[in-house]
Formats: sequence, C-alpha cells, structure tokens
Amino acid sequence: MKDIFRLIRPKQWLKNLFVFLPVFFGGALTDSHAVLPVVATFFAYCFVASSVYCFNDIVDVDADRRHSVKRNRPIASGAVSIQQGYMLMVLMFLLGIVPLVFIGSAWYKVALVLLGYYVLNICYCARLKQYAIVDVCVVAFGFVLRLLAGGFASNIPLSKWIVMVTFLLTLFLSFAKRRDDVVRMEETGVAPRKNTIRYNLTFINQAITITAAVTLVCYIMYTVSPEVEARTGSQYIYLTSLFVLIGLLRYIQITVVDKKSGDPTKIMLSDRFMQLVVLAWGIMFLIAIYIL
Repeated sequence: MKDIFRLIRPKQWLKNLFVFLPVFFGGALTDSHAVLPVVATFFAYCFVASSVYCFNDIVDVDADRRHSVKRNRPIASGAVSIQQGYMLMVLMFLLGIVPLVFIGSAWYKVALVLLGYYVLNICYCARLKQYAIVDVCVVAFGFVLRLLAGGFASNIPLSKWIVMVTFLLTLFLSFAKRRDDVVRMEETGVAPRKNTIRYNLTFINQAITITAAVTLVCYIMYTVSPEVEARTGSQYIYLTSLFVLIGLLRYIQITVVDKKSGDPTKIMLSDRFMQLVVLAWGIMFLIAIYIL
C-alpha cells in the first residue's frame, strides 16, 4: 500500500490548489455556492493527476532505472508492476469522474477542461516532454487549465492578468526545476532527460530571470487593475506585491545558491521562509479584501 501511495503521489496534489485561486482572488471564500463546486473540482483534479503520474512512471521506467534518485520510484524499482500501474491509472481516472456530479450546472465545462488537461499531459508524458521549452510551456499551461476549471466551477470570471500570472509563475518554477537537471548533467556528464542537452546554465539562468521579472510586473498590473478593484472593492491589494517579490527572490536563492529546485512541492512543504512568505501574502490579501 505504501508503494501505491508513492505512485499516485498525494503530496503533489498541493498543485491542484490552483483551482481555488478564482474564489480566493474573487473575494468569494465565504460563498458556499462558489466554494463547494471548487472543492469537488479539486478532488477531480487530484485523482486525474494521479492517473497521469502512473502513466508517466510507466513510460519513463527505463530512464528512471538509470537515474540516481528516480530509480527508487515504485515501478522503476519493481515494487509495483507495469500491469498494476496501468490498472491504477484507469482506477484513478474513473475516480476523477465521480466528483464532477457535485459541481452543478457547470460540470460539463469543468469536465471538458479536465479532459483537455488529461489529454495534454498524456501527450506530454509520451512525447512532448522530450522537446526543450515545449516541455515547460506544457506544464505551465496545465496550471492555467486548473485556473480555468476553478473559474467555471465557481462561476467567477477570470482577469486576463491572473491568467498571465499563473502561466508565467509556473513557467518560472518549471525553468527552475529544469536547472536542477542541468546542474546534475554538468556534475555527472549524464543527461537526466533527453531534452536536458538543449539547456545550459546560461540559458536557464536568463530564462528564470526573465520569467520572474515579467511575473512580478503582471502581478502588479493585476493588483492595480480597475476591474479587480471594482470586483473586490479594495484599493490595497497592490500591497501584496511586496510578498510576491520576496517569494520570487527566495525561490531564486534556493535555485541558484542552494541548488535545490528539483521539486517545487517539496520546497513549499519544507522551506519555512517560503511558507511564511506565502502565509503573509495570503493574510495581507484577505485583509485587503475583507477588512480594509
């Protein structure tokens, strides 16, 4: 059972919290009619994402066995057979369909987005991740689909700026993760991925800098947008930009100085500084919307 849980990676479900962003940014956290459908969407995404993880480990089994860390994954180590992996993949996908019945009238919109996410990620695992730049863009677009699903489920229209921020932020995190692969390749002489040879530290460092800078600009544009001010009824959201800047700088420090950017989820679960920054950002946002 432990290996099954390792295969479906419940820790990675943290990524699916992006479906709650429309509710959070829309100031609708106290509206059960908006929140409950998003909760169902969250669980749908968790199960479907786990189905993708199963397929990914099946496709990458040979490469994982040659990797110093990934060789300990359940399928690569032989703890879970490929046949069991396929069975679990199907089961997780079917479980992902169940929460859709609790979404309400927008269930078909969420279902279409979820299906698009699933097809995109199956293509990513099978082929697209072999192409540099395409791989990180696909990952970032997957988070945009999470955002869209949350918007449809809660019936909250999305600002164009928050869509751009989501894409750029996750693109930044993806480039930071690829940097970990490049560092390992330069240290060992072996490319962890086929597309790693199309990256180097100079390119990755510049890509990280560019995406971080544009992310911050887009976020500031979001916070001062008249549309957002009118929807939230607050003129103080721009203050949260300070914590976004600090968070980006901290993540760049972890990436460039500590060289530990291989797993963004692990960083968020273990780095106290990042946790405090995110907490402070969330509190400041809530104060700006509900108190100020």
